[in-house]
Amino acid sequence: MFVTPGYAQETTAPALDETHTVEDAAHGGGAFPPFDPSTFPSQLLWLAITFGLFYLFLKRVVLPRVGGILEVRRDRIAQDLDQAARMKSEADAAVAAYEQELAEARAKSNAIAQQARDKAKADADAERKTVEAALEKKLGEAEARIAAIKSSAMKEVGSIAEQTASTIVQELVGAKVDKADVAAAVAAARK
Repeated sequence: MFVTPGYAQETTAPALDETHTVEDAAHGGGAFPPFDPSTFPSQLLWLAITFGLFYLFLKRVVLPRVGGILEVRRDRIAQDLDQAARMKSEADAAVAAYEQELAEARAKSNAIAQQARDKAKADADAERKTVEAALEKKLGEAEARIAAIKSSAMKEVGSIAEQTASTIVQELVGAKVDKADVAAAVAAARK
């Protein structure tokens, strides 16, 4: 701290007045120097000089740097916001394209499924008609065989019935029966 020569002489020569005691003089004088009213002008001068230098330092060095940092941050934040908005619009466009493609894929899959169902139904109908035709053919052949077997069986039934009837009559009556009579009786019974 700056001390004036007059103050230095005052404090080195202890002067005792009624407010100061011998103990105060032994400790270096009266009052604590920052609180001594006689040093106020030099303290105010140094306060003004220090404040002025500090103000100039802040104005010329610190504030431009802080302002530059704030400007850089503001620019970076603006760029980040612009980039975020651009990326959001790209993401929205990608989502819209995805939803469009998904809708098209669903429509295409529904069309393919409908086409497959129609084809399967047509194939099933064609197969059913083929099977029905084959079954009709087999049924016709079976009916023809049954009719042939029936007619053949019916031819033989007549002769079997004649033989059986003549055997029964022989066993019951004990006499031989004429074949023409037995054939006429069997023919009358069949009608």
